[in-house]
Amino acid sequence: MITLRYQPKWILIDIDTQRDLFIAKGAASVCNHKKLLANIHRVMAAARHNRIPTISTAQVYSPDYHSPGFCLAGTAGFKKLRCTVRDNCVCYPASDSTDLPQDLLDRYNQVVFCKRCEDPFQEPRIERMLTGLKADELFLIGATAEGSVKATALGLLARGKKVTVLADVVGTRNRAAASRAFREMAAKGATLAKVTEVLGPSVLKVIHACSCRRCRATG
Repeated sequence: MITLRYQPKWILIDIDTQRDLFIAKGAASVCNHKKLLANIHRVMAAARHNRIPTISTAQVYSPDYHSPGFCLAGTAGFKKLRCTVRDNCVCYPASDSTDLPQDLLDRYNQVVFCKRCEDPFQEPRIERMLTGLKADELFLIGATAEGSVKATALGLLARGKKVTVLADVVGTRNRAAASRAFREMAAKGATLAKVTEVLGPSVLKVIHACSCRRCRATG
């Protein structure tokens, strides 16, 4: 179990916020990425300002082994969005190992785990980290609602964690499937919230993370 010298009130779980998923030209871009990029930027800025520990995941696949065609190792699309990478960050490659320092979240603001699948609980090292978390509340953002976000939320809920999913900071490639996923997460005990309910209103619209016409527009 991961032990902490202090018990953070909140922890942010940042799920697969990678360029292939959130940039318009990405290999598996989500819907409505402009709004999502602004909201992701807000949440990450708030985590920095309030010193909220962040645990991030990133899908990674080999181009030569049953690849889904996105988040390929060594490509630009695999990289995390720039605004989601914090100072004092450590990254762990996908591995069958469970080795982790006992004071990981005391030493780093952000821990990034690479994974070879949607469900983080299928990766031994991530499973150990998430199962051992102690916090009043875990906030989830990222992609996709019907994939990794649902798998992460349901896994945490099954382990007795209090989970809040920031629904307008979660991307999808299938709106109908996302709607079903949100209902399933809520039925299992997750709280569904909007970023304005947690952080208040904002005028932030453009963060220049994507060069597509929609993101460049100011209206």
